[in-house]
Amino acid sequence: MKTKFLFLLLLVSSYGFSQSVNDYAGVIIPLKYDFLKSENQYRLCTLTKVNLKKAGFEAFYANETFPGGYNDRCSLLNVDLIKDNAFLVTKLYVVFKDCNGKVVYKSEVGKSKEKDYEVAYSEALNMAFTSVYALNYKYNGTLPANNANTAVASPSVASVASVAVPATVVAVAVNVPSSSTEPDGSVLFAQPIKNGFQLVDSTPKVVLKAFKTTNPSIYLASKEGIQGVLILKENQWFFEYYEKDTLMSEKIKVKF
Repeated sequence: MKTKFLFLLLLVSSYGFSQSVNDYAGVIIPLKYDFLKSENQYRLCTLTKVNLKKAGFEAFYANETFPGGYNDRCSLLNVDLIKDNAFLVTKLYVVFKDCNGKVVYKSEVGKSKEKDYEVAYSEALNMAFTSVYALNYKYNGTLPANNANTAVASPSVASVASVAVPATVVAVAVNVPSSSTEPDGSVLFAQPIKNGFQLVDSTPKVVLKAFKTTNPSIYLASKEGIQGVLILKENQWFFEYYEKDTLMSEKIKVKF
């Protein structure tokens, strides 16, 4: 009987969390998580935004200019990524807090046994977001109509696009997919995978996969079933392949 009561209490508590998340119009993403050494290291802030958008949230970087209707900071959640110390396993979980620092929701732990930090953090983050998707978030309020055409700048003037990326990453693939943009004009996002990167849109749908070779300027690549190479030329990346004996070249760019 006691076990059944505890299970019921846990179920009600979880339901309460999912309901309260719907009271918030969007989520603010920090430029750096506490366990990292630099801003957007391993692109975790970018990957957080991709996952939040996939889960249905409006998401903004902390230094971003907010659209009209989102000027009340207490109508927005603040997201944090927490790392659990574990031996040979990377563990991360997602936490949503209100404007007073109160925890509104804490995700299940995402895990990865990959040794490469970039791959491990990405894998653990995506796994942690599985429980966030399960919330089926949908904002239950209404944005102020009189603010629809206004914009409110956040305190910082820096752009997340200019966040410093470690030199080792720049040398490998800091600009992977540009003319390969989505129909609405937005660029693709790079996510680390074993031995390379996958390039995704905001859905996120995998558009292209690139695998490392001994030359850091050349990747074996596949896009929509087409096999080719991803090659760096004059600081620009191109997806090149043959179509009926004709060499095709697509300029591509990614946002980290």
